[in-house]
Amino acid sequence: MKKLCPANYAKVRAACQGNARQELSVAFYKHLVQEPECQEESEERKVHLLGFDLDEILIQRAQQNNPLPGSISFITLDVTKDTDRLQHYLDQHGCSHFHLCLCLAVTMWVHLNHGDASLMQLLSRLASVSQHLLLEAQPWKCYRSAARRLRKLGRSDFDHFKTLKIRGDVAEQAREHLEGHCGMELIRSFGSTTWDRKLLLFKRR
Repeated sequence: MKKLCPANYAKVRAACQGNARQELSVAFYKHLVQEPECQEESEERKVHLLGFDLDEILIQRAQQNNPLPGSISFITLDVTKDTDRLQHYLDQHGCSHFHLCLCLAVTMWVHLNHGDASLMQLLSRLASVSQHLLLEAQPWKCYRSAARRLRKLGRSDFDHFKTLKIRGDVAEQAREHLEGHCGMELIRSFGSTTWDRKLLLFKRR
């Protein structure tokens, strides 16, 4: 008996990742791409993944070691200042939003180096281009540890550490912002990672 292939898949399933570690990106892509039941299904279930980061060296390394350049792309990008390149990528693939965006262990660095407003702007901009957002926000104890490490190296404190108003349960305050201002809703909490970071999945309402 011939297997009937589902006809209701989007031709492009796009994902973006705000952390461009090449190994993680490839592993995540392979997790998304399950073996199709037939050729027609394979053609319909194309997955494209975009990884971005501020670190140009990290991006260059990821590009050089990318085993799947036809499906995975890496770009240098500050999403708090520029979402045009994300929109251009979506337009290229005929999508209005990324189906899934990952923001893993990124929030603290944006927060410490650029302040409260930039953290909220990061969340808002990721939400604006995503149907789903998987967020891993570092807890406040990670902030203190990062500041201690900096002081032990004899370097100045993070520019915004002492003036941050968003403290304590950062993940909860991120949830309040995403649900209250970005049209997202929390649909699942996956508990905490080994590093005691909450893993939260949001969906566009």
